[in-house]
Amino acid sequence: MTPRNMVYAVSAIAFGALAALTRPFIPNRRFTGFHTWTGRSKASTAQWTPELLKQLEWRRFEELCAAYFQALGFRTDVAHAGAGGGVDIKLYEQGAERAKSVVQCQPWNAYRVGIKPVRDLLATVSSANVAEGVLVTSGKFTQEARDFARKEKSISLIDGAELLAKFNALEPEKALGLLRFATEGDFQTPTCPTCAVKMIPRKSTTHGRKFWGCRNYPSCKQTFSNSL
Repeated sequence: MTPRNMVYAVSAIAFGALAALTRPFIPNRRFTGFHTWTGRSKASTAQWTPELLKQLEWRRFEELCAAYFQALGFRTDVAHAGAGGGVDIKLYEQGAERAKSVVQCQPWNAYRVGIKPVRDLLATVSSANVAEGVLVTSGKFTQEARDFARKEKSISLIDGAELLAKFNALEPEKALGLLRFATEGDFQTPTCPTCAVKMIPRKSTTHGRKFWGCRNYPSCKQTFSNSL
């Protein structure tokens, strides 16, 4: 049975996505220092747009990706990748005990996603013994990354524009369910990958540099760049 023939109700999407909120997070170097948070005004949440997708903080974007694949009928499992610190979303066809694919996410960045994350995903596909790896970003990929993925038949890339097109191809109720989940509450302020709490804006006392810091400082010194 193909993913298109296996669909959940919108309530199932919301339940699965909200369940991800309760999972503990560990320090994740896939995201550490990745974003430049701009502090720009909140985008309209009336419909999916490239600007709205860009404004999703890293954790909400990752949960949105999991919810999207649930909408296609997959059972999802968010797994920590051990010493590497990354988070993988494993996809299972209904009734299957073995994962079919593994998904990794790259939130929006002013720079295009290069070849290194694609190589890392290929290594994960091999070690996890799955048929396919999918790398999703709300931004764009470099041509080098796309060329590498094209040669590796087991790797698929989905950029921001392609992801929005996939949302729009869903049944209207499902697309609306994803939109409501993604924009519920504070979806812009980054989450501390160590403590799983919303970070707060801080300012360096020496150079005046603005950044996001964990509210549990000094016990947690996790930071993200911030160009407020």
